[in-house]
Amino acid sequence: MEHLLSWEDFEKVTMRIGTIIEVNEFPQARNPAYQLKIDFGSAIGIKKSSAQITKRYSKEALIGKQIVAVVNFPKKQIGTFMSECLVLGSVGLEKDIVLLSSDLKVENGLRIG
Repeated sequence: MEHLLSWEDFEKVTMRIGTIIEVNEFPQARNPAYQLKIDFGSAIGIKKSSAQITKRYSKEALIGKQIVAVVNFPKKQIGTFMSECLVLGSVGLEKDIVLLSSDLKVENGLRIG
């Protein structure tokens, strides 16, 4: 059974919409991954993330894509890369990740609630 969170726990997680503006290969990663730069608007700015999304997405397809990410976790060192946010997606049986995104273009930085 999944651990139940209180409403107060949920409110501590800050999820925002951001637009991917840069995608680079990440050859040092243990599992195939990209290094992403994501624009979360003027209030939050640009954050970096590593994402294991190479099975479903090309670098070109990711540029300009709006995604959902958690922006208030502590930074995490992944090999030589410092990840500043957690990009969210559904995880398939073969660990193929489908990104959570907005079906309509919205302002970067909008809160998910």
